[in-house]
Amino acid sequence: MTKIKICGITNKEDALWAINLEVDALGFIFADSPRRVEPEIVQGIIELLPPFISSVGVFANEDRKKVEEITESCGLTTLQFHGQESPSYCEGFKQKIVKAFPIKNKSVLKKAAQYQNKID
Repeated sequence: MTKIKICGITNKEDALWAINLEVDALGFIFADSPRRVEPEIVQGIIELLPPFISSVGVFANEDRKKVEEITESCGLTTLQFHGQESPSYCEGFKQKIVKAFPIKNKSVLKKAAQYQNKID
């Protein structure tokens, strides 16, 4: 089954556009990026989301406590990690977890296997 996530949402106008497309998820970037968004803005956007659209927080090498604080204050349903987060770091969150891996060569497959049963 294919699911569609639009990532880098920074304002309500873009979120409403995506909602009308009936996407499966909206992504909000909390990592260092030109599309980085403040938690206060995300809170207001998530309030608009119908229950069938997941809210995904995108983080990279962030302190676990800060991730938990942002997740709780915004009401994120899914966490996506793009940094060097270890399998043990990814465990224990209440939300669904997506771990991104940059593909340079086949060795990434061995690395990804370490996350089996630790992420969603």
